[in-house]
Amino acid sequence: MVIVLDGLGVGALPDAAEYGDSGSNTLLNLAAAVGGIHLPNLERMGLGHVCPFAGHDSTIQPVGAYGRLAEVSKGKDSTVGHWELMGVVVDRPFPVYPSGFPDEILDPFRQAIGTEILGNVPASGTEIIERLGQEHVRTGYPIVYTSQDSVFQIAAHEEIIPPERLYEWCAIARSILTGPHAVARVIARPFIGSPGNWQRTRRRKDFSLEPPEPTVLDWLKERQVAVVGIGKVADIFAGRGFTQTIPAKGNADTLNVLEKTLSELKEGFILANLVDFDMLYGHRNDPKGYAEALEFFDQRLERLLAFLSPNDLLLITADHGCDPVTPSTDHSREYTPALAYTPFARAGVNLGTRSSFADIAKTIAQNFYVSELTKGVSFLNEII
Repeated sequence: MVIVLDGLGVGALPDAAEYGDSGSNTLLNLAAAVGGIHLPNLERMGLGHVCPFAGHDSTIQPVGAYGRLAEVSKGKDSTVGHWELMGVVVDRPFPVYPSGFPDEILDPFRQAIGTEILGNVPASGTEIIERLGQEHVRTGYPIVYTSQDSVFQIAAHEEIIPPERLYEWCAIARSILTGPHAVARVIARPFIGSPGNWQRTRRRKDFSLEPPEPTVLDWLKERQVAVVGIGKVADIFAGRGFTQTIPAKGNADTLNVLEKTLSELKEGFILANLVDFDMLYGHRNDPKGYAEALEFFDQRLERLLAFLSPNDLLLITADHGCDPVTPSTDHSREYTPALAYTPFARAGVNLGTRSSFADIAKTIAQNFYVSELTKGVSFLNEII
């Protein structure tokens, strides 16, 4: 199984300056900002050797293998990161819209949904709702916005535009956003509340592009391997490659579902995403909340490890950074951790700096005897 700690970067990549991310280091900076964090179980996996952070206990000896992954794909969003983790490298960045979307996109969208829109600017999700939420409630017009990532986002109050209708409008936008305007994701952003007390709900839904070539998920499914997606991962792959998808609301729920799945699934592959690090804390520049969420995961990790049988392999990584200490509220172009553990693992193996996120995919492929995947270098033989 692979657990993606959404947004947990461990240091700026060499090309970070091209993305405005010089100096970003999500783990290092958030730990320093809160005066240290206590992550003994992640340190047993080797995290402190990948990126020594404030609160790191140098006396803990890793029982697993550890290293860091460099991203080859162009971009720093969840789609690009997850696709590369599963073996697809994106060599051309998805389109972004720093000045908002052109009329050639918005005119057919307005016509299709039968209403005007608000916004059409780059903004953080919480900020745009604060700015336009009251006008949205008054007019009934959806709020359309983007970010530094390749996204077309539609925010709507659940009592004004029900989520089901919002999803229909997102599907319309997805059908329009093709060719040169093929953004990575169209995202439904439902919210509730009143002025001064708006709250985004967990009924978010992503409408992603399909990967341009088969991922390791596709090859596993073709071999009739059980492939279970937990959390938002199915949306990122447009539902492709999974034999079962299980929705989950936040980190705690995702971990509950993961434990239940592990207790029931005897063999196969599980991909789970813990979205709270990124969605609730990274994008909101909340290092304290981020640190507390990491410590919560670390406590649950001890219980999770107890579920592993001798034939199970756990990989923990991330899809990008989301440094809550820098002025930016967007993702950051960073290395991500590669932590691996199985009861039969060689303890304390340093995997070094891997040349691609796709090394995760290649390791999965080797484990299941999949030879078709061309990207990445497996580290399975190094750890077992």
